[in-house]
Amino acid sequence: MKREFWQMCIVGTMSLALSACAGDQETEEIPSEDQEVTLEIRNPKVEIASQFEQLVNAYEKENPHVSIEVHTIGGAMDDYSDLKAQMAAGDGPDIFTNPGYEHAELWSDYLEDLSDEPWIDQAYEDTLSAVTFDDKIYGMPINLEGYGFIYNKDLFKQAGIHSRPETLTELKETAEQLEEAGITPFATGYYEKWKLGDHLMNTAFAQQADPAAFITGLNQGTETISTNSKFKDLVTFLDVTLAYGSDEPLDTDYSMEIQAFAEEEAAMILQGNWIQPVIDQQAPNMNIGIMPIPINDDTENDSLVVNTPGYWVVNKQTSSDKKKEAKKFLNWMVSSEEGQVHMTEHLKFLPAFKHIDSDSSGPLAEETMEYYKDDRTLSSNWFDFPIGVREDFGAATQQYINQDINRDELLNEYQKSRESAQAE
Repeated sequence: MKREFWQMCIVGTMSLALSACAGDQETEEIPSEDQEVTLEIRNPKVEIASQFEQLVNAYEKENPHVSIEVHTIGGAMDDYSDLKAQMAAGDGPDIFTNPGYEHAELWSDYLEDLSDEPWIDQAYEDTLSAVTFDDKIYGMPINLEGYGFIYNKDLFKQAGIHSRPETLTELKETAEQLEEAGITPFATGYYEKWKLGDHLMNTAFAQQADPAAFITGLNQGTETISTNSKFKDLVTFLDVTLAYGSDEPLDTDYSMEIQAFAEEEAAMILQGNWIQPVIDQQAPNMNIGIMPIPINDDTENDSLVVNTPGYWVVNKQTSSDKKKEAKKFLNWMVSSEEGQVHMTEHLKFLPAFKHIDSDSSGPLAEETMEYYKDDRTLSSNWFDFPIGVREDFGAATQQYINQDINRDELLNEYQKSRESAQAE
């Protein structure tokens, strides 16, 4: 594809790579509606690859002058490494994603201002804060996501379990009851570091009395992970999943884990409502639900972690015609009837917009929305982690799972990783 929009200077660190050499690139005239435009979109959600292609095809049919190339990636912890390389080569996508907060500031030279877009007023207010700087909005929320234990209600019933566990003691009792019925309690896929470094670690952060204050304490040196009771609880919880989980957790990746759950080889899986499309493909009409993660016996934290996982952003460095078409495409996704059908019925997204009905998004999205509307949610805090520390958290946890380090050593590794990443 012909690229005419920018050249970058890359010097040493990522911060330099993302801050230097952003000039005025809007020299091309905006084309007429019948002038052909090709957009490149970077989709980070491998579980919706085919469904997203269908959405794109629908848009192309309505807009024949637009051709969209989708590049789907996923599964890596630092999934922005390849994007940095593309930017450095002058071949970055026109639409990509950003998690917001410090990452949005870091990539600010590449984020187009979207403050005047028509979908702004329909977005749930709290979904925009992560990409709002200086009263300007730089990203469109992809969706809402909640994570916890996805569980098979039919297997629970088969084992004589009629209510979901709300405490760690009840979770262990549930696991024992499932085993007695010949059912593996947990599908444990711990091959990818992101699951351990993101979802598992965030559970302990989210269940602090005041997560933001705790993170501030870590930054100031007045709090430590290694002595914190919630992180000690987290390791105990991890032990339960290992004791009652499937074999070889470090050799079981994301796809294998979901397949085992879909084939009813296990009753529970630590995942989020984003796996609904995959479940629907592998086990249509599976009777599933989602429940919070109990790392101790404190019922006050019987809430789901719900957040906006990322934002669609438009590449500020691309040409004016591409930016115009990119904005039109994003608005079509959430404003047109066709786009909304694809988002809810095919992608199974839980919409981050008040005007989009989520009834067709599946049972996981439906239950997640109930927690969200009832304000029974816990915070996502990985956006406040120093860059790179999540991979270190995941690597240390894998060492523990492999029995290379003990419990106290794991907690100390968490603390050392946090201090090291903060110092960089």
